[in-house]
Amino acid sequence: MDTQRYGIILNVENYNECVAFYRDVLDLRIMFSKIEGDFKLTCVEFGAGYLMIETEGFAEPNGKSIKSCPSKLRFNVADINAAMKRMKRFGIPTELIESEWGSTINIYDPDGNRIGIRDEASFNRQINVQ
Repeated sequence: MDTQRYGIILNVENYNECVAFYRDVLDLRIMFSKIEGDFKLTCVEFGAGYLMIETEGFAEPNGKSIKSCPSKLRFNVADINAAMKRMKRFGIPTELIESEWGSTINIYDPDGNRIGIRDEASFNRQINVQ
């Protein structure tokens, strides 16, 4: 298979709030948007791939469980402390978890979708140990 591009489709209920979250809080560049009747989508850069934010999803205001949302978006960053400060500046409730394999921050988008932010240095160390 000759994959030309890869992406993730995220169906959301709170479309405008989610687009603003991924654009403003996580600083993802909008590639394009489209509206067809009640259906809306916005495509944002997601590393070398894309994240397609589309309507027709459901929200869980207190955050989705693994059972209702078994997938989790992961963003690796150079400075986990700067990422924590950024989340706090935007009023995003955060939880920093430090473990032997690295540090992560767990947050939710406006629909309650699970997101993890991880320090890139510890991820690279894991790769190099293999």
